[in-house]
Amino acid sequence: MPDFQNTLDRFFSISENQSTVGTEVRAGLVTFLTASYIIFVQPAVMAQAGMDFGAVMTATCIASAIGCLIMGLWANYPIALAPGMGINFYFTFTVVLGQGISWQVALGAVFLSGIGLILLTLLRFREVIINSIPEDLKIGIAVGIGLFIAFIGLVQGGLVTDHPGTLVQLGSLKSLPALFTIGGVILIATLLQRKIKGAILIGMAVMAGLGLPLGLVQYQGLVSVPPSLGPTWMQLDILGALDLGLLTIAGVFLFVDLFNTAGTLVGVGHQGGFLKDGKLPRARKALMPDSVGTTAGAMLGTSTVTCYIESAAGVAEGGRTGLASVVTALLFLLALLFSPLARMIGGGYSPTEGVTLYPLTAPVLIIVGSMMAANVARIHWGQWDESLPAFLILIGMPLTYSIADGMALGFIAYPIIKLLCGKVREVHWCMWVIVLLFVARHLTL
Repeated sequence: MPDFQNTLDRFFSISENQSTVGTEVRAGLVTFLTASYIIFVQPAVMAQAGMDFGAVMTATCIASAIGCLIMGLWANYPIALAPGMGINFYFTFTVVLGQGISWQVALGAVFLSGIGLILLTLLRFREVIINSIPEDLKIGIAVGIGLFIAFIGLVQGGLVTDHPGTLVQLGSLKSLPALFTIGGVILIATLLQRKIKGAILIGMAVMAGLGLPLGLVQYQGLVSVPPSLGPTWMQLDILGALDLGLLTIAGVFLFVDLFNTAGTLVGVGHQGGFLKDGKLPRARKALMPDSVGTTAGAMLGTSTVTCYIESAAGVAEGGRTGLASVVTALLFLLALLFSPLARMIGGGYSPTEGVTLYPLTAPVLIIVGSMMAANVARIHWGQWDESLPAFLILIGMPLTYSIADGMALGFIAYPIIKLLCGKVREVHWCMWVIVLLFVARHLTL
């Protein structure tokens, strides 16, 4: 066993990154637990497009594992990948149900976007984008993702609900999920303050134990046979997606993944201390997993694969190397056999019909969001040409419920303010390209 641990240490440079094998394994587990909801949410969403629920679940686990393995073994970062939330709703409700396009053709468009991402990665264009982003905007992205994660946690925990007049409001603090979420936040915060190793994982385990008798967590068994992949395997229609009128759909898939992944890498990179002089080492390697995962996912039968902001939970647990991602990948594959257990941990609780809450993972998202928000002090608030675009990004992400849309607000404002202030030479040429892409995307929506 010591020899095996030494091999892992050398391969992943664990000691060099001031971590341990145990810490990386724990971080990978935490990341999986906080992201495991996608195993069941993804097929539930795509089933409404006419796809087989079980097949999409299997495709989701395999595509996620592929992306995580490439990220861990090749790029050596503790960043997990899975089909992205938001873009899956676009796939189902806008493309398939809204425009009447078959899910097979929609998968063909996802495949084309994956190929496009691979080409852009090989040409280093995506790497140039990340490295050209100004430091204050990178900080704004990190903080914005933190606020976005916390907002998701507040919603999933029942502490924030919708309101027809004000859009959102405080949820009922008398409800069991809300009380459970508050208790979970306090528990994990206490463990963190006491410097207890595995604080997040211990907190989740305690909450799972408490949730069983309270009915918030439903025991559904341990082992089941993996659903068949047959109904969706290689059912994509690439030729149909090559129609000129549908290439814009592939473009949207590509665009959203391009900036979601860029934002997540920068945000989690800031949190984990991966950025060196404002740049992400091994950026091209880190940008390939979502490209390959998206392409493979389309063939398997699921929508765009992207880097997951829930990776911040694993980084908060101490994950610093790709071993954490490898652990997450293996757990996605194991979930095919232990899907009832994964559903118990990452599954939802439905207090009323049409409402699903996730009180077990919600406290983790709130805690991680608060950690990432600490970066806000690093923004140069006295320089309006830097701070205002950063502020638009950090406030835009949670309020638009989108990493890409939040980035659009700040990225469009940044070069324009610089131009009007006579500082146009401070704007990297790539920033102008990004602005044009954002404007083009929103003009075609």
